[in-house]
Amino acid sequence: MFSISNLWNSIEHIIVDYIDVDFTLWLSWLLMPLIITFLLPLMIVILLYASASILYVYKIHRERLRQAYEADWKDAGSKVVAALWDAHGWIWHGYEVVGLENIPVDQPILFVYYHGAIPTDLYYFLSRVLLFHSKLIHTVADRFLFNVPGWSVISDVLKVIPGTVQTCSSILKEGNMLAISPGGVYEAQFGDSYYRLMWKKRLGFAKVALEAKVCIIPFFTRNIREAFRTISWGRRFWLRLYAATRFPFVPIYGGFPVKLKTFVGKPIPYDESLTPEQLQLKVSTALDELIQQHQKVPGSITRALLERFYDEDTPKLQ
Repeated sequence: MFSISNLWNSIEHIIVDYIDVDFTLWLSWLLMPLIITFLLPLMIVILLYASASILYVYKIHRERLRQAYEADWKDAGSKVVAALWDAHGWIWHGYEVVGLENIPVDQPILFVYYHGAIPTDLYYFLSRVLLFHSKLIHTVADRFLFNVPGWSVISDVLKVIPGTVQTCSSILKEGNMLAISPGGVYEAQFGDSYYRLMWKKRLGFAKVALEAKVCIIPFFTRNIREAFRTISWGRRFWLRLYAATRFPFVPIYGGFPVKLKTFVGKPIPYDESLTPEQLQLKVSTALDELIQQHQKVPGSITRALLERFYDEDTPKLQ
């Protein structure tokens, strides 16, 4: 019979024969300053961050969440997720939205936005609209995301779709809101701190708006390229790789706690006289004007960090 004593003898045999106990003790002694200096404070920071998020959610959104729990699980789940994202944006980026009053909540709208390396601003914006206007904005995502484990439940509850002209126009015709980035993954991977739109000749969003007969609202988030960036070297190689695979291989770095502020533009009304090419030019001009008005180029991570403490848009005392 195999007993606990036999098991212990086996473990002791392994420790004695294969592990240098003296070396292990010396290594732990050597690394102890590192553990005390970095890991323990890091745990405190994580706990403080989690505490602040929970308290923020409870303070700001408790009534909305209570009402959501009385509905179906998808509504409750989406609002809990939105509250967590809203808390993250408030704590980590001091996230704000300017121009929410430009959004008519009683009609379908097509939102068009600039795509950062990682579109965290989109998540914050969707969360803010859902929590304060009770409107879930459907979004178009690249097809590769739908192969990521766990993405199916996210796409189901939060209404994320691969997006064709027919499916997008159907969503709008049903009275929903929809967000599209014409630049997509290409703009995310190969954009830079100069914030140039990289739409090529993509007209899909314009065809959707014309077919569904809806207005378009552009929005842009200042410093989104300073929160996350793609590496700048090897551009030709990454372009060839993307052209061959349509997969975002360019490495991304960042997560910097820079100031993020989303600016919502004025609605561009439906005009049946416009062609898709003319509408694309009109929307790209409006979005470009938002960028020129609110973003200093080239973007600077240092400047974006300082904006957490001093925001030029803050009204000054006379």
